[in-house]
Amino acid sequence: MISVFLREQKRYTQEDLVKEFHCSEEKTVRILKRLKEYGVLKAVKANDTQKDLTDLLDEDIEIADVEVGENEYLYVFTFVGVITIEGRVLKCYPKYLLDATAPKAELKQVLKVLEKYNSKEQIIRMYNDTSDSSAFNMLAVMLFLLQDYFEYGAYTNTQDIIESNGTGEILWDRTINETFTLLSNNRPYYPELLTMKRVNDDFDFFKRLHECILTRCTEELRDADLLDLFDIMGADISDESIEDFGDKEYVLERIVKELNVQFNTRKQLLLKTLYAYIANSSALDDLDCFSMFGTNSFNLVWEKVCAEVMDNQLQKPIGGLRLPVPLATQYRDLRHKKLIDLIDKPQWSGTTSTGECFVKQAEDTLIPDLVSIVKIDGEYQFIIFDAKYYNIQLEHNKKLRGQPGIESITKQYLYQLAFRPFVEAHQISTVRNCFLMPTASKEIIEKGTVSLAMLSKLGLQDIQVRLLPAETMYRHYIDNAKMDICILNL
Repeated sequence: MISVFLREQKRYTQEDLVKEFHCSEEKTVRILKRLKEYGVLKAVKANDTQKDLTDLLDEDIEIADVEVGENEYLYVFTFVGVITIEGRVLKCYPKYLLDATAPKAELKQVLKVLEKYNSKEQIIRMYNDTSDSSAFNMLAVMLFLLQDYFEYGAYTNTQDIIESNGTGEILWDRTINETFTLLSNNRPYYPELLTMKRVNDDFDFFKRLHECILTRCTEELRDADLLDLFDIMGADISDESIEDFGDKEYVLERIVKELNVQFNTRKQLLLKTLYAYIANSSALDDLDCFSMFGTNSFNLVWEKVCAEVMDNQLQKPIGGLRLPVPLATQYRDLRHKKLIDLIDKPQWSGTTSTGECFVKQAEDTLIPDLVSIVKIDGEYQFIIFDAKYYNIQLEHNKKLRGQPGIESITKQYLYQLAFRPFVEAHQISTVRNCFLMPTASKEIIEKGTVSLAMLSKLGLQDIQVRLLPAETMYRHYIDNAKMDICILNL
């Protein structure tokens, strides 16, 4: 299979992708059309300014058919992860890796982050669904089967073996009815005891089928250069082929019958997955195979990583927070409320037909990404963070671009206003506000600040900008570790 690295939100011409895919224009167009169908590729108008942008705005996106020789559009991948399509493995890495060409180590770590991020869902994404198309996700199934094997082992069924004087459970009914009895003083003695031993059946149909499919998955992932990328060892444990077990209908029928007698949850899930694999049997390099592992919304992953690593306290009861003074009188009745509940919700007032006033409270309100109350150099700080998945260009001799919009800036100021009564009531003297963005750098970069004069006049803090080393953040996230916020130098 042909393997290619592609950067998220980089602008590619059709000619660029013909070279990357190592195929004709006609085949490239067919691939691009399928990628657009599944929402991992967008087309934007080709112009000089678009080529340099790293963020994709909704107004830039053009809804257009892909045509051979089309130079009017640039093509943008809006996906982070791995896609297999028509014998090609597309390894889409995050947009902040600006200078990378084949960042295998970085993408390997990103895939581990995605695995952890998706781990709570407890489902296998067997199908890639869009409003227009649906395709069996062979890659997701293969990864599940191998990860399940390394956690639980091969599918097992047991055999009950009757032994003479064995170490297993004594079968008294059979011993009494089927063996010779000695009588002494009117008491029976049994010189031979029939016992039952339960052993794993190494020749069980489903165990052999499971091991055969695992070996086939290993071979395909190895050919696609994906075993190492997903950090999976592989399982070369069978010399059989799927054809050795009979035709497809026979094998599927056997699996259904086995499902009807198995009540173990793990075995049921495994059998259903094996059924889906065989029912949709195709290789990763087949023309019709389209599989993917990753996300179109890596910004949500970055938010989750920052929230975990920076010790988000928004969901903590205010009675359990570390504060410089005891909980203020006006908040004692709210001690079981969460910090996020202190943000006001919109109140809508109306008048009835009789002239009476009534008030309705909206459910939605402002929700910051994360808030931390930390003690730095003996002083408590109330820090409001906003995780932004942006590539900001804030340089002296270059145009400002890739920055958060005005709505993000005003919301950060409003968060300060929302928490100001709580902060003042508990004598927290320092409030900080900060955008957190990823960088390929190994060091934290103090990028600058953003302010809005009319809100700064209210005594609100300027919003600081910090670029955080993504590799370090991901390592903390995977290891369930917290980062010392003081190193941000806020």
